[in-house]
Amino acid sequence: MSEKPKYWNTAKKYLSNKDKVMSLLIGKYKSPSEAVLTSRKDIFFSLCKSIIGQQISVAAANSIFSKFQKKCKNKINAKTVSALSTSQIKSCGLTKQKVKGIKNLAKQILDKSFNPRLIPKMSDEDAIIYLSQLRQIGRWSAEMILLFTYNRSNIWPIQDIGLLRGISKNYKKKYLPPESYVKLLNKRFSPYCSVATWYLWRSIDPEPIQY
Repeated sequence: MSEKPKYWNTAKKYLSNKDKVMSLLIGKYKSPSEAVLTSRKDIFFSLCKSIIGQQISVAAANSIFSKFQKKCKNKINAKTVSALSTSQIKSCGLTKQKVKGIKNLAKQILDKSFNPRLIPKMSDEDAIIYLSQLRQIGRWSAEMILLFTYNRSNIWPIQDIGLLRGISKNYKKKYLPPESYVKLLNKRFSPYCSVATWYLWRSIDPEPIQY
């Protein structure tokens, strides 16, 4: 894991000045807890974790990922995964679709039809479109990759249940919060929506998920 993003302290000051709720949350959840938003800088690992974690609880995802890690002998990379059979990966507790997603990812990394090195040069939206071309990777998964693997500063994942719950709780809105209000906060928090997202997650979960 690396240190927290370079923009973090600047973002805290910016958000505190812009929004009273953010100011309270930032004051409440002080260092070192905020350093949860770090990066592995390992996109293959993160994409596998994202595919495994889709539509299941954090506990279930962690359990399956642990088995997957053992099956890979703690070497989660395209070459190792490519050498595993479909049934070997499926035995970790994965659905057929998720196994296909992981196997396909390994194949595309190895044959270079997917090149992660292009992503740092892309805008957020272009990177989301590029990542979404991978099997089993939709917009939400792509946003998690940009937030956690690349530490992009302005990701606002409006499909994320945790973010929507955090908005509802802290801004005294019903669940789901109105779309117009979510857009208003997006505008208010830019260009540091990723940091605002992290604090809203932190307000509802002591251990935000890490990709």
